[in-house]
Amino acid sequence: MTGELVRGLYRDMVLGRRFDQEAYSLQRQGELGLWLMSLGQEAAQVGSIRALRADDRVFPSYREHVAALCRGVSPTELLSQWRGSSHGSWDPERYQFHIYSLVLATQTLHAVGYAMGVRYDRSDSVVFTCFGDGASSQGDANEALNWAAVTSAPIVFFCQNNGWAISTPASKQYAGPLRDRAKGFGLDAVSVDGNDVLAVYAATRSMTGRVRAGGAPGFIEAHTYRMSGHSTSDDPKRYRDNDELARWQAHDPVERVRLLLNARGWADEDYFATVAADAEELAQRTRQECRALPEPSLSDTFRTTLHEETAALRREREGYETFKESFL
Repeated sequence: MTGELVRGLYRDMVLGRRFDQEAYSLQRQGELGLWLMSLGQEAAQVGSIRALRADDRVFPSYREHVAALCRGVSPTELLSQWRGSSHGSWDPERYQFHIYSLVLATQTLHAVGYAMGVRYDRSDSVVFTCFGDGASSQGDANEALNWAAVTSAPIVFFCQNNGWAISTPASKQYAGPLRDRAKGFGLDAVSVDGNDVLAVYAATRSMTGRVRAGGAPGFIEAHTYRMSGHSTSDDPKRYRDNDELARWQAHDPVERVRLLLNARGWADEDYFATVAADAEELAQRTRQECRALPEPSLSDTFRTTLHEETAALRREREGYETFKESFL
C-alpha cells in the first residue's frame, strides 16, 4: 500500500461518483430513458478493476459504470445505450470489457464460455465477471458456477452483495452466505468488505493470482450497499428505512479513503481540489456528450427487431408513423 496507489484509487472513485450523479440528473431531465446508479459501490468497482491486468477480460452486468470508466470507456459510449441510441456502443476487444448485460446473470455464462477459450489457448489471463446478490438467485448464475468448477475455467466471479435485489432483502433470497454456496460448487471463495477499496484490491489481486497460477475458479463476495434506488424507476423509500441508510452512509467508501489519505499525510488540499476540478470537468463533458448523441427513433426498432423487416413489422411501423404524424 503506497500513497500513489491510494491517491489513484481515490481519484477513480470520486470521478466515478460524479459521473454517476450527472447521468442520474440527465435521466431526470429526460435525456436518458433509464439509469441504474452505482452510488455507494465505488470501492467494490475500483478496487477490483484496478487489481486486474489490462488483458484480463471483464464481463459486467449493467451497473459497472465506475469500472468501465477505469477501463477507458467514454461517457458517450456509456450513455448511448441508456439514451436508446444503440444496443451496445463500445468495442469489447478495445477495452477487454464486454458490453452491458441487462438480463440478470446472463453474463456469467458468457464469461465461463470465454474463460474456457482462454484456457484452451493456454493464456495466463483471467476472466472476471460482475453480478449482484439478486442475480445469484438466477439459474444462469448457478449453472455458471458449476460449469466453471467442472471445467477449471480461469475465472473469478465478483458478487457485489448490496443486501437488496431491488426491493427483496437478502434474508428472503438465501439462508447462508453466498461464498458458501460457491464453495459447494467447488470454487475458491472469500468474503470482503466491499466498502473498503484496499480490501477489495487485495482480495482481487490475491484471488486472480491463484487462478492465474492454475488454481480453482474464484468467487469474491463483496459486501457493499447501494445508497440510491435500484434504478431511476425505483423508490427505495418504499422498502428501506432511513436508519439503515444512515448506518451505511457512515461507511461511505469515498470518505473512508479521504480520511486515510489525510491520516497518512499522503494528500494535501491542492490534491483534493484538483480531483474535485477533474470531477466537474468530467461531469461537464458527460452532459455535452450525452446531448450530442442522436435522438433514438422508434421507427428503427421495427426495422431492426429482426434481420429483415417482415411484412407484419412493416405494417406496425407504418401504423405507428401514421399515428405519430397525427399529432403534428
